[in-house]
Amino acid sequence: MKNYFFNTSWLLIFFLIFTSCKKFLTENPKDLVTIDNYYKTEQDAISAVNSIYSYLNSTSTGSTAGVYHSTFWVAVGLASDELLNNQYAAPQFDQLANFTYTADNSALKEIWAMHYKTIAIANIAIGRIPPINMTSDLKNRLIGEAKFLRGLMYFNMIRMFKSIPLIVEENAPLYPQSSDADAIYTQIINDLKDAITVLPLSYPIGNGRGRATKGAAQSLLAKVYLTTKQWEAAAASAKGVIDSRQYELWDDYKNVFLLSSRGGKESVFSVGFGDANGAIIFWEVGQFLVRLLPPDLSVEGVQNAQGWQIPTMYLYNSYDVNDRRRAVTFITEVKNTDGSVKQIRPYIQKYWDRVAEPKGNQTSNDFPVIRYADVLLMYAEAINEQNNTQEAMKYINIIRKRARFNGSIYVNTLPDYTNLNQQQLRDALIKERMYEFVGEGQRWFDLVRFGKLESQVPLAKPGITPTSKNLLFPLPQYEIDLNKNLIQNAGY
Repeated sequence: MKNYFFNTSWLLIFFLIFTSCKKFLTENPKDLVTIDNYYKTEQDAISAVNSIYSYLNSTSTGSTAGVYHSTFWVAVGLASDELLNNQYAAPQFDQLANFTYTADNSALKEIWAMHYKTIAIANIAIGRIPPINMTSDLKNRLIGEAKFLRGLMYFNMIRMFKSIPLIVEENAPLYPQSSDADAIYTQIINDLKDAITVLPLSYPIGNGRGRATKGAAQSLLAKVYLTTKQWEAAAASAKGVIDSRQYELWDDYKNVFLLSSRGGKESVFSVGFGDANGAIIFWEVGQFLVRLLPPDLSVEGVQNAQGWQIPTMYLYNSYDVNDRRRAVTFITEVKNTDGSVKQIRPYIQKYWDRVAEPKGNQTSNDFPVIRYADVLLMYAEAINEQNNTQEAMKYINIIRKRARFNGSIYVNTLPDYTNLNQQQLRDALIKERMYEFVGEGQRWFDLVRFGKLESQVPLAKPGITPTSKNLLFPLPQYEIDLNKNLIQNAGY
């Protein structure tokens, strides 16, 4: 973080990006970047915004771990009732799963650093693109994309740490102070509102997968409003996405995670991995399969499945046995070479497209930051909080209905929710979100928003009881040592 706040840090960051990653986004950067010749052309503006996306995926200084590469979504799964750590010699993940983490946790340090690096790149693009001579529509769209991405990064950070600096310009203080939470949320909301006005509903097929859209900004804004308990505004934002008719659910939950579904009708905003013929993603492949698939799959020819993070048995056992999401999300058996079947404890397989990537290993699948299912459940949550519980049940039941589809027919199970009161629907929503978004970096945030972290975790992890301090994570001690103006969260 110290280097980030140097006024000339943008030159170092862009030099590292543009000279170390040859398989860049759709529009390749120049081979040589200097302080004198950059930010002059339309191509420079495009590459500047593309570089922000790269930090979501794999790019960083000294590591290939971008924001959504692994550590972030793993951390918020472990610090909940969703995941256990099974990775040898990874004390940072053990501590998160057991709620023994401190300000010295290396995973939290990485999450902080990667988010602020991404914010830094966004700030530079937002500040330096306006003077470039280019078409106004493209200029405004690029700035809107940068603001959406900055808003997303700050939304992750404010929810995790709260006591963070708000930096929105390239030239920032070397030792910034922690900012008021209301000011940070105001900035996030303003960024997303600005993005909504200039981002397109969609992009031409083949040219925009992974780029922010109007619907992505509206959906993220809805979640911001939910988090800040602005129910009417949250409902309006989510309903705007629904009424746009840009998105649909796949009939079969399994289809959500096929490689052929990347950028498809249910994807509101995803982070791409892999090659994908020059789409807006980088060379780095995702770690979903390495981290989640069982090592036992080696007998089926699957390579490098490590099973580093595993679901809690509470999570697995909570599903109705006929819930389609259970069969799609988990793998519980492997086939031996002699044809016999071996039963194993549940692992997570939902990201594995067996046909397209039969050997597993690292994957070219997308990481789903926002899916249309999330929008429907957010709308149900928002209107339920406005005492419109009957209408809210219609939207949670849309998700419930899909869970009854077994790949061929709708089965006679998982009946619709009926005659629930407001609190009962809250309880149903937190359960449906648990079933729907396993391994998607949502669970800790959901439990905190619903006020359920302290009560839910002991059900999945007997003997482990979070306290009120765990509603936030500690600021990394490394950052506090560099910047004495930062304020540590209570209890750490």
